[in-house]
Amino acid sequence: MYGCITDVPGIQVGHDTNMESGTGCTVVLCRDGAVGGVDVRGAAPGTRETDLLRPMGLVQRAHAILLSGGSAFGLDAATGVMSFLEDQGIGFPVGPAKVPIVPGAILFDLGLITHTVRPGPKEGYNAAMRAGCRVLQGSVGAGTGATVGKALGITRAVKGGIGTASIMLGSGLVVGAIVAVNAFGDVVDPDTGKVLAGPRRVDGRGFHSTLDLLIREDGPSPGSTLTNTTIGVIATNACLDKEQANRLAMQAHDGLALAVRPCHAMVDGDVFFALATGSSGEVVNMARLGAAVVTVVSRAIISAVETATGLGGVPAMHEVLNGSL
Repeated sequence: MYGCITDVPGIQVGHDTNMESGTGCTVVLCRDGAVGGVDVRGAAPGTRETDLLRPMGLVQRAHAILLSGGSAFGLDAATGVMSFLEDQGIGFPVGPAKVPIVPGAILFDLGLITHTVRPGPKEGYNAAMRAGCRVLQGSVGAGTGATVGKALGITRAVKGGIGTASIMLGSGLVVGAIVAVNAFGDVVDPDTGKVLAGPRRVDGRGFHSTLDLLIREDGPSPGSTLTNTTIGVIATNACLDKEQANRLAMQAHDGLALAVRPCHAMVDGDVFFALATGSSGEVVNMARLGAAVVTVVSRAIISAVETATGLGGVPAMHEVLNGSL
């Protein structure tokens, strides 16, 4: 195990999981606010309030990030997160009101079991209310209905999920990540290049390489599988401005590229957020911080498929590798 994003002081995580319907949402909470950044790379994203996190935006700090299933419908869960934070008196002061800043992103899990049930305000509120509990991984929260390796269709896919990791850099500096992995491509071991989870072979003995399948003249079309997207949050207790936080969100995609191949496809909506609480007071070496981000993202992605359990007829990675289908 490689730690958890909640190893960053001030960061809490809560899930709402609906196994019966194959969907859910995850909230990354920072009650005291954190300098935020974002980088959207996929060609089919579903996002909320990302413009607030740009360096030129007025608002400097976010109070929570929503990661949700349910496709664009799942963005409604942010309303519930806002209601929870408002009940706690947390938000950006605007006249007599406090407006909680809750950017978010979604992945597509509609139809794994049903397309008519999606996370909404109730589920978002519940996830925020559970923040502070132990962070579960695998087929929970935003990773409940996630799948990976879909180049040959959902009938040959493998279960994705949500994973987390962290690194301690010394002097109290921590970098963590949480990632919901619902990729079109494969999950790959960055050190060996071995496909850990991808399109299942007909004989059930391991996986195809999506890259190899796509470059064949008779290979599948990515456009035939519109049910993807990897979304995540990076957090650190380093002191960063918004330019630097946006830089970390950008570098998170390097970790994605190490562990998901291919990523940023036309049928993916890959998005990463960054949160910097500043509580460490550390003078930041951005090169070192960026290297840590790449590492924790790739570790979190691998953890997501290692801890996932089968759902909706899609088996988990360990079921394929152990020949237990």
